[in-house]
Amino acid sequence: MNHKENLISDYIERSIQTKKELRKTNIEVIAQIVELIIDAYRQGKKVVWFGNGGSAADAQHLACELVSKFFLERKALASFALTTNTSELTAIANDYDFSRVFARQVEALVNPGDIVIGISTSGSSPNVIEGIKEAKHLGAITIAFTGASGGKLKGIADFLLDVPSEITPHIQESHIMIGHIICYLVEKELFGDKNEK
Repeated sequence: MNHKENLISDYIERSIQTKKELRKTNIEVIAQIVELIIDAYRQGKKVVWFGNGGSAADAQHLACELVSKFFLERKALASFALTTNTSELTAIANDYDFSRVFARQVEALVNPGDIVIGISTSGSSPNVIEGIKEAKHLGAITIAFTGASGGKLKGIADFLLDVPSEITPHIQESHIMIGHIICYLVEKELFGDKNEK
């Protein structure tokens, strides 16, 4: 292999290693989160996601998987990301502060028993922290997807899913994989194996 091919191979190997470590440390937490979401949907609740940058894209991606479909032809599940309305994001940042862009939307849209998932690779993004705090105040079940340390969210969210890495891209790669696992299992439990591809 040439130098570039070696770099590609090394990157893939590091990403795989992160996921192997995740398998050792977080399977039970992922299973708990799946059960929480299944129970919430059975009670007519919804799942709300948010994060910054790549984590904003992950929030949108995973909300989409629940509303549209993952594998199965089935009814839509109530889920949305708080990162899609640029008018709300810019108005709240302008009128209040950027740290309030998720908390203000949570105040308007989240009800007791909803599932609220904040995604932050550092675990210390101020707006994600504020969004999770507001969700807890409203009686939602709060979940944080973070990197290895858990950051400040470790002591705030009800459930912490801390990917065992300090490397942002590998944390994000694991977050999307975890999100896909959650969507897969939630869909399978609620709608069975019919029409699975």
